Amino acid sequence: MDTPKTRILLADDHALVRHGLRLILDAEPDLMVVAEAADGAEAVEAASADDVDLAILDIAMPRMTGIQAAREISRRSPGIRILILSMYDNEQYFFESLKAGASGYVLKSVADRDLLEACRAAMRGEPFLYPGAITALIRDYLQRVRQGERVPESILTPREEEVVKLIAEGNSAKEIAETLVISVKTVDRHRANILQKLGMRDRLDLTRYAIRAGLVEP
Repeated sequence: MDTPKTRILLADDHALVRHGLRLILDAEPDLMVVAEAADGAEAVEAASADDVDLAILDIAMPRMTGIQAAREISRRSPGIRILILSMYDNEQYFFESLKAGASGYVLKSVADRDLLEACRAAMRGEPFLYPGAITALIRDYLQRVRQGERVPESILTPREEEVVKLIAEGNSAKEIAETLVISVKTVDRHRANILQKLGMRDRLDLTRYAIRAGLVEP
């Protein structure tokens, strides 16, 4: 049986760069570029279609930067994974990209080497970080600890953890709403936020997460 291909939106304001990256991506049996965009606003529009799994966004684009586009795509279509492409090994851009919902940051200078691995990691729900970014993350973490800042144990709020636990235990949105005395709409919003924060797609992913996080018994 054929493995379904990851459908990719490629956004870069340089046609030549897009063409080169497309050749690299389309040569792979599991990856396929289905849409291209020349700026951030075009990328947001293209990503609102139902046929995109992964958006690869250049950080420096006219009209709307890759980070702005990532923020908007994350808000509109939480199920789409996002990678940021950048010429700059810059901690600020890297942290802003993660905050905007990207699951990876790929340097253009080594895109031919790193991009394929980054795409596959993103689709597995794993972050992709180049070596310098890992150093930056560790340094940031240690600095916070030294300053006495409380480093969060979990990226989920206590309420979101409650929702994950109830989802993993097999409750429907209606049952969760009744248990927590909130509306079904609020449950759906929590669920979308949780999936986006964790870079996950569905109930199965959330159940695995809940087991790993010790929220439910396997």
